[in-house]
Amino acid sequence: MASRQATSVTPIVFAPAGDPVASGLVASLARPGGNVTGLATLGADLAGKRVELLREAVSGLGRLAIMGNVGNPFSVLEVGEVQAAARALGLDVATLEIRRAQDIAPAFETLKGRADALYVCPDGLVSTNRTRINTLALGERLPAMHGYREYVEAGGLMSYGPNYPDLFRRAADYVDKILHGAKPGDIPVEQPTKFDLIVNLTTAKALHLDIPPTLLARADEVIE
Repeated sequence: MASRQATSVTPIVFAPAGDPVASGLVASLARPGGNVTGLATLGADLAGKRVELLREAVSGLGRLAIMGNVGNPFSVLEVGEVQAAARALGLDVATLEIRRAQDIAPAFETLKGRADALYVCPDGLVSTNRTRINTLALGERLPAMHGYREYVEAGGLMSYGPNYPDLFRRAADYVDKILHGAKPGDIPVEQPTKFDLIVNLTTAKALHLDIPPTLLARADEVIE
């Protein structure tokens, strides 16, 4: 978003962005217009699937905490989608709004037994503090659902989302087309084609959580 505000001439390729249409980054997926194009994760659209997977992993899930950086428009969209998906499944929701790293620990302090699991909306702030977030979640006995594999490597329970190495490889094709004369505004924004489910069994054991074999069988990777 900052790059787009800085220039309307220099081509910009994003890999990835959440919902570039809803955030105003592009005019439409089919015809972005302007100088911006790339790949969209449409992370908010995956919220329902992530909540369902978390409910499958956590028996008796009734109360869900949602953490999101409300300074990020993509995260705000995702928080709304998670709230709707959770309530549709009959879950009570507690939303933890953060804007900076200093907000993370106090956000956890507000929970204190008010949640059975945590949904973390991924973004730059959260990514930088992913180990800290997972450590605090573990301390509160909260299984955490993420959107990136790296968050699970850092101690989160599980993640479901696009295969990001694939998105970055595909972004290189966009750059190549632009360098050969294509206009960014004429290149359609593409969506992910590969999705990964990652489960951290070490974290599950620390939480005394038994992951159903049917869920493990569907995982693309199990970290032990």
